[in-house]
Amino acid sequence: MAEERVRGAGVPVEFLHAGAEEIPLPDRSVDTVLVTFTLCTLPGVSRALREMARVLKPGGELVFTEHGLAPDENVRRWQNRLNPIWNAFGGGCNLNRPIPTLLEQGGFRLREISSMYIPGWRPASFNYWGRASAK
Repeated sequence: MAEERVRGAGVPVEFLHAGAEEIPLPDRSVDTVLVTFTLCTLPGVSRALREMARVLKPGGELVFTEHGLAPDENVRRWQNRLNPIWNAFGGGCNLNRPIPTLLEQGGFRLREISSMYIPGWRPASFNYWGRASAK
């Protein structure tokens, strides 16, 4: 689908047919990594984040928007209870990943982060977005 959409975009786009856990690019070769609603489904999320940090140039940044672990204890309890079922039926999606912690453990320093509940079902609607740089 993406290949069809960029044909007439007027900007060169190169698709990498590879998993995020093994990015086939040299170290420090990428200006920006964009991650949107992906970290919830990656089986090797820590490895994928380390790969993203590896390929970023000095001064490059990770731009992200993700849903994840809510700050409210009652919502977190529901996220943890529902996660096994949600994961099985939701394409591997996890409701309860601690996005800021994962980013920091994956080799990133948070430059800017915002979070809030967006409209929708509360166990799946707590979102984080921001920018980070490789450590």
